Amino acid sequence: MDPETAILETEDAMEKAVEYLHHEFATVRTGKASPSLVENIDVHVHSYGSTMKLKQLAMITAPEARLLEVKVFDPATTQDVERAIRESRLGLNPAAAGISLRIPIPELSEERRIQMVKLIKQIAEEAKVRVRSSRKEGMDAAKKMKADNVLTEDGQKDHETEVQKLTDKYVKIIDELVVAKEKEVMKV
Repeated sequence: MDPETAILETEDAMEKAVEYLHHEFATVRTGKASPSLVENIDVHVHSYGSTMKLKQLAMITAPEARLLEVKVFDPATTQDVERAIRESRLGLNPAAAGISLRIPIPELSEERRIQMVKLIKQIAEEAKVRVRSSRKEGMDAAKKMKADNVLTEDGQKDHETEVQKLTDKYVKIIDELVVAKEKEVMKV
């Protein structure tokens, strides 16, 4: 492996950690309706005898700022979808309206907002752990290349410096995303 490939792989892994963070932040309730809030809820469908993601069973829209509408593709699955949403940890209460479900998104209480901020910080810490893991892999790659005489000692130091710069860059991006998401959650 050459040094450039190792740096690119390290950066790619760190970028994936930030993508993971974006995906996880989309599922954190902020008080406004967003289809991503419910699309990954697991629904056990009795008529199919399997468990599927909600987005595979229905079209999810946000017709208003505080309302989600879930239109199931198969009317036989409506009750299963309703049960799954009600039993999810989101604390939502869907109301059946024919073949669709209307889900009002209630205002978040101050206590619930503080819980959401804690959850955001926990998710961000997981992303930082992924970035640090990528850093370790990058540093180990530098040591291996030094041992295989692909890099000189100075080359190894330069490689490690480059990996550290990438780590700092991605940790800073994560911190900025946390601050932005925290503001969004705490906004009344």
